[in-house]
Amino acid sequence: MNRMLLLAVMASTLAIAACKPQAPAEPAAEAAPAATVEPGAPVAVESAPSVATAAPFDVKGFAGTFSGTLPCADCPGIDTTISLKPDGTYTVHEAYQGKPDSFDGDGTWTAEENGQRVRLDPNSKSEQDRLFVVKSNDEIESLDLEGKPIAAEMPHALKREGVAK
Repeated sequence: MNRMLLLAVMASTLAIAACKPQAPAEPAAEAAPAATVEPGAPVAVESAPSVATAAPFDVKGFAGTFSGTLPCADCPGIDTTISLKPDGTYTVHEAYQGKPDSFDGDGTWTAEENGQRVRLDPNSKSEQDRLFVVKSNDEIESLDLEGKPIAAEMPHALKREGVAK
C-alpha cells in the first residue's frame, strides 16, 4: 500500500510539473535533494498559478446614446446624436444649426483596441467609417479619418445622455 501511495504522489507531481510552462533555458543550477514522503503523511499539492487577463470590452454595457455639438465648417455647429445599440448596430442624427439640413444614418459599430476606440461602419458604402476615442464610459470624442485626434479649438466630444453633468 505504501508503494501505491508513493507511486500516486509521484505521478501527480509529474502531472503537475508537466502542466507548468517551461522557463527559457538558463544555466543549470544544482539540483536539490529529493524530498521523501513518509507513509500516511498528508501531501501538499501546489496548484498552477492563475493567469490574470484583462477583461474584454463590454459592448452591451457600453451601448447607449451619446449627443453633443460637433464643429461645422459653414455653420455654428452640428447637433449630433449617436445611439449605440447592444446588438452592434447604431443610428445617427445630425442637424446643422442655422440650416434646414439634417442627416440620418445607420450601420454597425465595433469596439477596437480593447474598447479604447469605437468605429461606426455605415450601411451606406458611399460614406466613410467614423472613429471615436473612448474618453470614459460617458464620453466619446471624434477622431480624423486616420484615427488621430482632431487639432481644433472647438470640442469634438459627445456625452452619454441621462448622465448628470
